[in-house]
Amino acid sequence: MNDSALTVNEGVSSPPMINPDVAKLVGHRQSLSAVADYVAGILAGNVVMLSRAITLIESRRPDHQQVARKVLEACRPYSGRSIRIGVTGVPGAGKSTFIEAFGGMITARGHKLAVLAIDPGSERSKGSILGDKTRMETLSADPRAFIRPSPGTGSLGGVARKTGETVILCEAAGFDCIFIETIGVGQSETAVHSMTDFFLLLLISGAGDELQGIKRGVMEMTDLIVINKADGANVSKAQQAQAQYQSALQLFPAPPSGWKPHALTCSSLEKTGLDTILHDIDNYVSMTKANGYFERRRREQARYRMYETINETLQHNFYQNERIAALLEHVEQQVARGELNPYEAATYLLMQNG
Repeated sequence: MNDSALTVNEGVSSPPMINPDVAKLVGHRQSLSAVADYVAGILAGNVVMLSRAITLIESRRPDHQQVARKVLEACRPYSGRSIRIGVTGVPGAGKSTFIEAFGGMITARGHKLAVLAIDPGSERSKGSILGDKTRMETLSADPRAFIRPSPGTGSLGGVARKTGETVILCEAAGFDCIFIETIGVGQSETAVHSMTDFFLLLLISGAGDELQGIKRGVMEMTDLIVINKADGANVSKAQQAQAQYQSALQLFPAPPSGWKPHALTCSSLEKTGLDTILHDIDNYVSMTKANGYFERRRREQARYRMYETINETLQHNFYQNERIAALLEHVEQQVARGELNPYEAATYLLMQNG
C-alpha cells in the first residue's frame, strides 16, 4: 500500500491551451501578413522575395498554393507591361550562349530582363539539373537580369507547370522583357507560343540537311529564324542555311499577325547580328500593336491559361481522390497483366471520380 502524499490520481484531461478557432484566426492573419510581405517585396523589385514567391507557385502543398493564389491576384494588376519572347532551337544551337549575349545587350540599354529557363527533368527521379545560371555566368551577375531555372518534368514537353504565373510575378517586379527558353524543338513549343508575344527559332548550319528534323508546326509558329554561330569559317555555311530557310518560309501561309517571318544570321560569341534581331523584334511589336493583333493575342493567351488551369485542376483532383487512390494500383496491375483493356480501365476509374 502506497501512503505517499505524492500519489497522482487520475483526473480530468486539461482543455487545449489555445482555442482552435483562435488558432485558425491567427493562421489566417499570418497568411495575410505573408501575402502582404510578398507583394510589397515583388513590387519593390526584390528578387529574393520574387524567387520565394515563385517557389510557392511551383509547390504542390495546399497551404503554399493558397498563399500563392493571393499573391498572384494582388500582383496581376501590375503585370502585362513586358515583351515576352519565346526562344527555342535544336540541341547544340547555343541557346544559352545566345540568351546571355542578347540579354546583355538588352540590359545595357536600360531594360530589365527575366529569363525563365526550362531544364530537362528526369522521368525516373523527377529531378532536374537546373544549370542555366552556370551556363550564363555574366548575365547571372547582371543586376538588371533575373534568371530562374525551373524543372520541366510533369508538363507538356518540358514547359514548367507554372511558367505563366511566374511571368505575372516577374512583370509585377518591373521586368519589361522576358525570355522563355525551351528544352529544344518538340511539343513544348506549342505551350511556349501560347504565352509569348514573339517566337524565335535558333538554328545552326552544317548539320546535314538544314530542313530535316524541324517540324512544320514549329516553322509555322516562328516569327524569326536565327542561324547562330555565323563566325569564322562557318559564315558562308550560315548564309547558305539562311537562304534555305528563307525560301522555306515563303511556302507557309501568311500569319494572322500580318508579320512576314524571315531568317537572319548572328554570332553569339562575336556578338554580331544581335542589333538586327532586336530591331526586328521592335518592328514586330510596333506593327502588331498598331494593327491590334498584339492585344488580341494576349486575350487568346488568357483564354488558353483558363483551360490549362481547368485541365490541371481536374487532373489533380482525380489523383487526390481517396477512392481513386485505393483502386488505382489494382486496376493498373490488371492492365499490365492484360486482364483489362486500358481504355476500359480509364473509363472505369473516371466513373469512380464522381
